[in-house]
Amino acid sequence: MSRLPDGFTDRTIFYALQPLLAGGVLVFWYFNQDFPNGYVLSILAVNVILGVLEHWRPARPDWVQRWREKSRNIVLVVILTVGAGIVVGLYDSTLRQPLSDLRESLGADIWPHEWPLLVQVFMVFFLSEFIWYWMHRAEHRWGVVWRVSGHGAHYSFKHLGAINFGANHPLELFFIALPSALVELFFGVGIAAAGAAVFSVTQATIAHTNLRMNANVVGWLFTTNRYHVHHHSSILEESNTNYGCSAIIWDRIFGTFADAETVDTGTGPTEPSLWQKLIMPVREPEDTATAPSNIAA
Repeated sequence: MSRLPDGFTDRTIFYALQPLLAGGVLVFWYFNQDFPNGYVLSILAVNVILGVLEHWRPARPDWVQRWREKSRNIVLVVILTVGAGIVVGLYDSTLRQPLSDLRESLGADIWPHEWPLLVQVFMVFFLSEFIWYWMHRAEHRWGVVWRVSGHGAHYSFKHLGAINFGANHPLELFFIALPSALVELFFGVGIAAAGAAVFSVTQATIAHTNLRMNANVVGWLFTTNRYHVHHHSSILEESNTNYGCSAIIWDRIFGTFADAETVDTGTGPTEPSLWQKLIMPVREPEDTATAPSNIAA
């Protein structure tokens, strides 16, 4: 996978796909902020484009998901996306007023609403990713957080693809949605939070894709699939790196960044069944090797 790509198509995918997709989604959102289904349409388009390319030009042919596996993951992600919307609504209804009151009491009504909108979008994005970095790091370092969040379910897949961005345990929806909710509701961000959300999900989708993509330039700030696949490694020491699902900058700053080839992914040598994934918060498969509880004292 380290050899540079041959041919115009492969070079285009390698060098241009991530910036074109992420930038294109952000531009679409910017000019269609009032479009009610813009978020869903953007994420759907990104997954269709990446899904087609994964079958046409996979980085790892053995990772190409068969239709039964792919359709299962699609249904799972659709259900969980609906669930994520419910969780976001729950956070909004329960946290908006308390966080607004806290902001007023601390005199922290400092969000620069007059700044260019795209600047605000990236501020929300990097602040949310900062919070998520520490939450995600806690999932991999503390056994109780790993279990309560059900993070092992997302981590247990042996064949990664773009659709895996949303293949999480239902419990983890409460963790994933929390960072952006805290930033949006505490600072009273407004519309910029929506742009940050669609950009973040696009980045996370790209980070899971089974394509050969360049990490040298984009990867200074943003997570690439080379870095995130390494985080999914079935080797414990390798899995405890690259916690940023969308932004890699915090790993670079806090010393958890790694740039290396990845041989195998998952929580162990075999992939759990769907039922085993769902009950991982209370009972993990016997061959689990990457859970925090397995870290030697």
